[in-house]
Amino acid sequence: MPDDTLSGDGSLPVPVDIDISVEAGDWSDEPTLARLVDRAVSATFAETGVAGHSELSVVFSDDAHIRTLNAGWRGKDKPTNVLSFPAFPSAKGGPLPPMLGDIVLAAETVAREAALEDKPLGNHISHLVIHGLLHLLGHDHETDAEAEEMEAIERAALARLAIPDPYA
Repeated sequence: MPDDTLSGDGSLPVPVDIDISVEAGDWSDEPTLARLVDRAVSATFAETGVAGHSELSVVFSDDAHIRTLNAGWRGKDKPTNVLSFPAFPSAKGGPLPPMLGDIVLAAETVAREAALEDKPLGNHISHLVIHGLLHLLGHDHETDAEAEEMEAIERAALARLAIPDPYA
């Protein structure tokens, strides 16, 4: 059984190789972002029981870039907080592909949402990484039942990190 307890530095074992890129926007330094991403990914894997090895890319960008991506890939010409781009099709509970895909976050939208919801920016980033990763693992929120299932996993993964329920 994998060890899913937090270590002394607050990290969990990370089951994927993670490539972090800060390409645009006003973000924290890369080591801080890497720590947030590592913990969020580990908590998600611990909560879902997914095992295996894979690769993941997390891109920290800005509203202009994510607006372009959102328009091109989803037909929505506006910025959003996070987008996920799977490298391979993934089914819930299925084996991990060699590469999960990309998660892209938009600085201005993420910061604005955190301020409006009066929550620490790091907590919001962690939530969005968990949300994006769940999409890459085959979860969705198109129906009420899917949304409830996905939000329950998000809440549980965030609780592992001592982050309050964002849906409360």
